[in-house]
Amino acid sequence: MPAQSTAEAAEAAEARGAILVTEDGTTLRGEGFGATGTAFGEIVFNTAMAGYQEVLTDPSYHRQIVTMTAPHQGNYGVAEADAESSRVQVAGFVVRAASRMHANHRAAGGLDGYLRDSGVVGISEVDTRRLTRHIRAAGAMRAAISTELLDADALLAQVRQSDSMAGADLTSEVSTDEPYEVAPAGNARYRVIAYDFGIKRNILRLLTAAGCAVRVVPATTPAEQVLAAQPDGVFLSNGPGDPAAVRPAIDAIATLLGCEMPVFGICLGHQLLGHAVGAATYKMTFGHHGANQPVRALDRGWPDSGRVEVTSHNHGFAVAAESLPADGPFGRVTQSHVNLNDGVNEGLRCHDVPAFSVQYHPEAAPGPHDARYLFDDFLRLMAARARSAQRSDTRMARA
Repeated sequence: MPAQSTAEAAEAAEARGAILVTEDGTTLRGEGFGATGTAFGEIVFNTAMAGYQEVLTDPSYHRQIVTMTAPHQGNYGVAEADAESSRVQVAGFVVRAASRMHANHRAAGGLDGYLRDSGVVGISEVDTRRLTRHIRAAGAMRAAISTELLDADALLAQVRQSDSMAGADLTSEVSTDEPYEVAPAGNARYRVIAYDFGIKRNILRLLTAAGCAVRVVPATTPAEQVLAAQPDGVFLSNGPGDPAAVRPAIDAIATLLGCEMPVFGICLGHQLLGHAVGAATYKMTFGHHGANQPVRALDRGWPDSGRVEVTSHNHGFAVAAESLPADGPFGRVTQSHVNLNDGVNEGLRCHDVPAFSVQYHPEAAPGPHDARYLFDDFLRLMAARARSAQRSDTRMARA
């Protein structure tokens, strides 16, 4: 299998000093890898054992420094097929050990070079277990990694002047500038408009594999433009930032719900749907980031309610379950899924309009795949709407 060249390994092995400082003054020194420079962002941790390239390229991590709890990262290199977007999205990357060699027949390069080419600063040879425990206790916070400013006090001063995640609308920084089409695999069964708040490629793969012709539109697209295209359903994607700050999208979703358009949301899309139906969101202490969160399906309206799914997550905000309205602007809304670790809301279901969403990632790559049935649920909503429209057309023709 192809492996990293001797020259690449020698370059990666050339240690350069690096420092990580969090806004509460916690300081860790290690070795820099990837690009040189200084990176600022909110520091979080991810508990996945594999899938570092998917993490790096997930737009939901935009402006975040990600710490991987699994100690060894980079051993299988990187491959274009594993990228969830067109570029590395994280602000910085923290690992216990960055592999200096990689071996995989699919690999097109190594982790160090991938970050270097992307201009992303990484730090290795730090105690990620200690850092993770600190984040769990103190919460996600602003931080910086630097290979050029190694004075902890000077870097701390800059960290405390950097932007906070709370109140930040980051969707415009990761969304597409222009609409584009994604063709279905085979004949088109449904036409779907997908709002791009930071959409992952595997979402589009699963929608098109299910026979959906997808038109991806910018985050700021008005509902009137969506309705004019006469789609069968609307998808609300994942993305970064504070959902309460994405007001134009919330207003657009409310308009779509008022027209009884089938809506399916994931991650940030779930939080935005929550706001549109009258619920509230809040910032979690350290969020959920990983591929092993247990979630119970409470009420899907189908026979497998009550099942427990192992799921992939990436979110620092959550919908307040107690704020879901029993009689809101769009009728009754209930909690459909709950996290078994901490009781955090993981999904909602609208009973009087055709809409539902989940906080986690049913499309997760490399996995798990327990929740992929949710894409079938979306197809059922669109099919039901189509049948209703046919019955209405028949009645009008007879009249």
